[in-house]
Amino acid sequence: MKVGFIGLGHLGRAIAKRLIEQGVELIVWNRTLSKAHEFAKETGAEVTSSPADLINKVDRVFVIVFDSQASEEVIFGEKGLVKGDIKGKTVIDMTTNHYLYAQKAYEELKKLGAFYLDAPVLGSVIPALKGELTIVVGGDKEKFEENKPLFEKFCRAIYYLGEAGMGSKMKLVNNIVLGGIMEVLAEAIAIGEKAGIDKETLINVLNDGAGKSYILDVKKKKLLEEDFSTHFSVNLIYKDLHYAQDLIKDLGLFSFTTAAVKETYGLARKEGFGNLDFSAVYKLFKED
Repeated sequence: MKVGFIGLGHLGRAIAKRLIEQGVELIVWNRTLSKAHEFAKETGAEVTSSPADLINKVDRVFVIVFDSQASEEVIFGEKGLVKGDIKGKTVIDMTTNHYLYAQKAYEELKKLGAFYLDAPVLGSVIPALKGELTIVVGGDKEKFEENKPLFEKFCRAIYYLGEAGMGSKMKLVNNIVLGGIMEVLAEAIAIGEKAGIDKETLINVLNDGAGKSYILDVKKKKLLEEDFSTHFSVNLIYKDLHYAQDLIKDLGLFSFTTAAVKETYGLARKEGFGNLDFSAVYKLFKED
């Protein structure tokens, strides 16, 4: 069985590589085609000329792109998936989307006789390569069950949450926590260093104390070495928190924390850190 895959950014590339290692034959497309050809040279994946051409060759396609605007272009654009033989096919959108867009995409594809799974993933490059991501899925349960064996190839935890849009809502709630913990850790480590505590000792103590977390475990090396090569970028967490603020607003709630954390990453973007790993927020507090 051949499966389509669109989006070979840092996380998408890792997931696609994992799927191939697990025996899945992929046909890939990326907006920057050179990245698709580079990936194909490394893995043997087939490259196609457009999303419309890709959907003619497969029954299901994974999409993981920067935001909802990019997802909309890939699915509904001029050479998008809907311009090909989409009827009866399934789009598995792992993009961290705006929840309203996920609901709309589901309805629009349903009108065309196609299926849409709102299926963002939790985790980054390293857990993706190990098959240890978490996936949260909204959409038709029958299609979720049909594709669950594929999810099991790159995810350690799989959750079905109900209708389309619920997966995106869960991912945004998760990323409120993700962005907040990373920001607090970065700030605390910089404060500890200014107080004269050795950084490695500081991080080890935090990891044995109140700072103990999955995030500190996976970002410890980056913080120690100050190597902020991208696994999950500042630009992405900023976008996700912006979507989360829309959810908070639509629920009639408020969150001072989400607003403050989002704007901290906004400042990191302004300082030129947007394309770096989101742990680079540490640089805001470290630098004089």
